[in-house]
Amino acid sequence: MCIVKPETCHYAEGTCREPDWGDQHCQVPHTVYLANSSGLKVGITRQSQQTTRWIDQGASQALPILTVGTRLEAGLAEVVLKEFVSDRTDWRKMLKGAPPAIDLREYRDELLGQAGSSFKGSLLPHAAVVEIDYPVMKYPEKVQAHNLDKFPLLEDSLLGIKGQYLIFEKCVINVRKYAGYQVTLSFK
Repeated sequence: MCIVKPETCHYAEGTCREPDWGDQHCQVPHTVYLANSSGLKVGITRQSQQTTRWIDQGASQALPILTVGTRLEAGLAEVVLKEFVSDRTDWRKMLKGAPPAIDLREYRDELLGQAGSSFKGSLLPHAAVVEIDYPVMKYPEKVQAHNLDKFPLLEDSLLGIKGQYLIFEKCVINVRKYAGYQVTLSFK
């Protein structure tokens, strides 16, 4: 459960079923961040995976706001912050285009003021905002997910890639959903 809800990590209690996994993924520095993908959101990631995580979720802007020593500490900070801002991305909205730019530093300061000083770790007041552009020729007006289980053949023009999604003329595909599938691509 702590994979989905890091604030429930019980590694330190000695009850982790996969302590080797915990050593690699939980007991390492993590970053709490703000991102703009379909609007403002808060999230956490291993410090070594920041940019990869932001790209994976289709963020157009991201700002690290806090570093902590463990996944549990990051999860606890996220729980406090998500009382004020979502921890979710609206994937349909994210795939309709780049969201309007927002001042992530201003939101950071406002959120930290609302949340108080109950965080472990180090605040990052001088962190730079990361801007990310995606190779998309055209965004869909209506986002329609393609299901490869129901329709295994897809003939369409690839218009772009954003986050985990391939954007085609008529549909989008969440590549992560089909991890482990064997596919054949052909190009004309």
